[in-house]
Amino acid sequence: MRNYNRRKRVLVSGGAGFLGSHLVERLLDRGDEVLCVDNLFTGSKRNIERFLAHPRFEFVRHDVTFPLYVEVDQIYNLACPASPVHYQHDPVQTTKTSVHGAINMLGLAKRLNARIFQASTSEVYGDPAIHPQSESYWGNVNPIGIRSCYDEGKRCAETLFFDYHRQHKLDIRVARIFNTYGPRMHPNDGRVVSNFIMQALRGEDITIYGDGSQTRSFCYVDDLIDGFIRFMDLSAGADGSPGFPGPINLGNPVEFTIRQLAEMVIRLTASPSKMIFKPLPADDPMQRKPDITLAKKYLNDWAPSVSLEEGLNKTIRYFEEFA
Repeated sequence: MRNYNRRKRVLVSGGAGFLGSHLVERLLDRGDEVLCVDNLFTGSKRNIERFLAHPRFEFVRHDVTFPLYVEVDQIYNLACPASPVHYQHDPVQTTKTSVHGAINMLGLAKRLNARIFQASTSEVYGDPAIHPQSESYWGNVNPIGIRSCYDEGKRCAETLFFDYHRQHKLDIRVARIFNTYGPRMHPNDGRVVSNFIMQALRGEDITIYGDGSQTRSFCYVDDLIDGFIRFMDLSAGADGSPGFPGPINLGNPVEFTIRQLAEMVIRLTASPSKMIFKPLPADDPMQRKPDITLAKKYLNDWAPSVSLEEGLNKTIRYFEEFA
């Protein structure tokens, strides 16, 4: 009955968040029915208010650490605080969201025989000892540090996904997301792009932790969501077996230092802000750059197309109303 009209019904947990709301929009634009599930801890109704009157959109306020009983064809599991400020606010709940949330979403997918996508993270690599990071690298993660609730929660969620895949033949897709930015980011989420833009727009000092030589790779949200959908829609095997489950790195392989990012934000905002330097937080990785060879191989030569300068300009315009 779920497919009686041939239109996919897709569940997006964390659908009122930054990435979730962009995914919801793309799915609605292509004709899917979308069930958005969010407890609004870090998500916002502002992000989805434009969809509330849409005939193919439904919002349910729900915490994924509790079971959910619905009928859908596909599940995107994006529910989890993703910035250090938010995930360190309640670290126990962060781990529960990653682990119990994965168990509940996987149980739902198993009952429905539905394909399920896990939004994992480059944080599973920790402070990497190899550069760039490929999916075969097991990581260098502190299991008892202040970031561990997120890092290890996501690592455990990946374990659960692959065990359900092996034990129950569940059709899974696991993507490891590298730093992503764009409109609808929370202005106070503590992530480097939003921090720098808000400080620059307000004429405040730009706070750099460490000496600014640490690197990140910044992917604009539209490119990332394109990768999500290509991966979820990857065809099953000719023998009827599930398609490639991943993990697959999704991110921009062009690397910038944090200082370069700050200088670009100051220039694009024409801000009088100056850079100040503070001690580096514990377990903050020094390098982060994805190897996207597998994404290119499996996702029809997927690669980011939006430059950092172009993406920052779009993001700055969004943040101007919050400054």
